[in-house]
Amino acid sequence: MLKLYIGNKNYSSWSMRPWVLLKQAGIPFEEVKVRFDSFDASSSFKAQISRVNPAGKVPVLDDDGFAVWDTLAIAEYVAERFPDKQLWPQGVQARARARSVCAEMHSGFAALRSACPMNIEADLAQAGQLIWRDKPAVRSDVARLVSMWCELLVEYKGPLLLGNFSIADAFFAPVCMRLKNYGLPVPADISAYIQRLCALPGVKAWIDDALAEHDFREFEEIYRLKP
Repeated sequence: MLKLYIGNKNYSSWSMRPWVLLKQAGIPFEEVKVRFDSFDASSSFKAQISRVNPAGKVPVLDDDGFAVWDTLAIAEYVAERFPDKQLWPQGVQARARARSVCAEMHSGFAALRSACPMNIEADLAQAGQLIWRDKPAVRSDVARLVSMWCELLVEYKGPLLLGNFSIADAFFAPVCMRLKNYGLPVPADISAYIQRLCALPGVKAWIDDALAEHDFREFEEIYRLKP
């Protein structure tokens, strides 16, 4: 059986992507949670995860001793291992579009990532108001997301980004958590997409686990500790 090494569900946006992908696609896997203590080289987290990933980061997919790390590489590997799940769209152009937006997510939106770290359990709407007011780069990132998602939802006729559930939805799930928990303003059709995504069994299962975690990590709680 596949093993997926992840970090804390409340905070680890990178871990959320492949976990949601596997769960929503109905692919059996064993979850191995490596608890965040710190990210220093001497931390317990680094010591544990470095045994399976030389880069010392989560997520890591282990397939009978063969390790795959980086969310894009994991997604591609799973799509090839389970072609019947149709995790990429079937059309050539739709598949290219899905890969394009996933790559953009993978390497972009730095302002939103930095200003709004994922924290599923916390209500960060007050912090979100200040971020929205004071950080034009965050507003720019959200505008790009809104434009991208609107185009995809119209072109592929929803209910999800490429029509049916795909790797693209798994990749943007942590962004939906950020937009929702920080209360960042988005149009009604985008808010509806976020609600549909959060209602997917695979996404809901992650959210429920994150809410039940109760593992407060001070270094991840920049706004709750510093209003």
